[in-house]
Amino acid sequence: MTDAIRKQAAPCGTWTSPISASVVAAGAVPLSQIALDGHDVLWLAGRASEAGRTTLQRLRAGASAELTPSPFNVRTRVHEYGGGAYAVDGGTVWFSHFADNRLYQVEPGGEPVCFTREEAVRYADFVPDRARNRLIAVREDHLAGEAYPVNTICAVGFDGVESILVDGNDFYAAPRLSPDGRHLAWLCWDHPRMPWQGTELWVADVNPDGSLVDGRLIAGGIDESICQPEWSPDGLLHFVSDRSGWWNLYRFEDGVVHPLCPREAEFGGPQWNFGGSMYGFISSDEIICTYIEDGISRLGRLSTRGCLLTPIETPYQEIRELRVSPDAVLVLAGSPTIALELALIDPHSGKRTVLVQSIAQLPPVENLSVPQSIRYPSANGRSAYAFYYPPANAQFEAPAGELPPLIVIGHGGPTSMATSTLKLATQFWTSRGFAVLDVNYGGSSGFGRVYRDLLKGQWGVLDVEDCVAGARYLAEQGTVDPERLLIRGSSAGGLTTLNALTFHDVFKAGASYYGVSDLAGLDADSHKFESHYNEYLIAPKAQAQAVYQARSPIHHTDALKRPMIFFQGLDDKVVPPQQSETMVNALRARGVPVAYLTLEGEGHGFRKAESVVRTLEAELAFYLRVFGIALPEGLPQLEIENLAA
Repeated sequence: MTDAIRKQAAPCGTWTSPISASVVAAGAVPLSQIALDGHDVLWLAGRASEAGRTTLQRLRAGASAELTPSPFNVRTRVHEYGGGAYAVDGGTVWFSHFADNRLYQVEPGGEPVCFTREEAVRYADFVPDRARNRLIAVREDHLAGEAYPVNTICAVGFDGVESILVDGNDFYAAPRLSPDGRHLAWLCWDHPRMPWQGTELWVADVNPDGSLVDGRLIAGGIDESICQPEWSPDGLLHFVSDRSGWWNLYRFEDGVVHPLCPREAEFGGPQWNFGGSMYGFISSDEIICTYIEDGISRLGRLSTRGCLLTPIETPYQEIRELRVSPDAVLVLAGSPTIALELALIDPHSGKRTVLVQSIAQLPPVENLSVPQSIRYPSANGRSAYAFYYPPANAQFEAPAGELPPLIVIGHGGPTSMATSTLKLATQFWTSRGFAVLDVNYGGSSGFGRVYRDLLKGQWGVLDVEDCVAGARYLAEQGTVDPERLLIRGSSAGGLTTLNALTFHDVFKAGASYYGVSDLAGLDADSHKFESHYNEYLIAPKAQAQAVYQARSPIHHTDALKRPMIFFQGLDDKVVPPQQSETMVNALRARGVPVAYLTLEGEGHGFRKAESVVRTLEAELAFYLRVFGIALPEGLPQLEIENLAA
């Protein structure tokens, strides 16, 4: 008996799925910031059931232990996006507690002990300096009385005494101490640049008393993005630079910068967060690295002297982080059929051992949609990239002649990247009969600097064009229903969603998750890290007013006639609630169908399990109501203002 005979024909969107909203919320444990400490493996795990608390886990000799029990929340808000929230060395752990921004130390077998003062100061990207009994860290001082906090690189003694090591720039990242403790490297940059536009790599000598001397610029500038400086075991400085148009690996030796592996591939990524790692050393002469080609991650062994890159076979298509020791490679990775997981790979034999899975029990593979990586034509002769997910369900199929509705996703960032790793939030839709197109519009990372710079001055236009073109492409191919095209996005993707519905007559409805609607308001409310980002994305401040007016959907609500649903965290400091509320009120007053859900205790991105359930179910109910499809039993009712019964 064939699968087609076994399956029941039912309208798309009504299929019963084992992937419920509660499965999405509870099934995936957020995993991040992996580390190797001798034979110990450490990582951060999110706890949706504990209001999104992040805890530090350690695997030692096959046994897992929690090093930061409740109420400790291992997280930092430096640059608001955080990252680099802990460090480990010889069994001792240092971490930032989100509730008070103070630093804590955990000795082997002990409890967390605070060693910094209770001040409005945040820390990130820690480097233990054992010889001088201190941490070196990026410091963000909110006490200075300035409009924005003051960023520096500081030393924090284990006795709590602090000293500033480097200051004068707007931003710092990646302080890295040489193996002999005699040199410190770091990255810095200034407004109006973001770190993926232009950074500088500096090195200074470290005096016996811990102060720095003879700081010198190694590489970088206003048009060169450098990330992830690292010292090899023999004390040579390595880094990733996009000076060739691609983030490639380089070595600094005898005053000269040497390319290690010229390739049209990305060995680095945009520094939204601290502590990222895409390469490491198994010896002074060999690097294990991950690199992205055509949106797909690969793993390789690189000879630093012979510049020879040898692929290492893995089942993964996204390698988000890796850490390396002489005899082990730790990866945080996934694929279309593998949810994000933590695995050890033997760099010599290639043997892979899965240690931790973000989803312990996956739905049957028959209910999983495997995406196709597609390239399609967009406006002005450009090409865009996306992952297309067809509907997939073991028990249901569309009736003869029915094409599925399509949900187009514009990712946030906007300098971010859609990946193909299994996400239950995507499978929630495809297992109900929706098709999904996850777009890597111009400006996305992973495709080289030229593609990334396509968005310069074009945010709110080019990203929208690529999403519109993707929907039209699939409709013209006869793959999806042209009368049931939807678009959704979060943060920057929310602006893409709103502008697609406002300025193009393609999509029938949309969902905005804490999305941008007023660019001028975003500038006014922005935090320091992104306070000048719009000068690159849209226009310099002197010319910004007219462009902001043209691209902000809040000023064009008369053209927005499609139903919308908005989701907004009330504690969001990146895109404040006013951005959504103003838009909702305008649509409400004009009689456009609109729904609005606010979530207390949520910021920029939803962490609580109940928030994930509530928003997913509301979004599904919204689409079904808009398309005139009866809500299935058990799906909560949703109030949609101005929608005829």
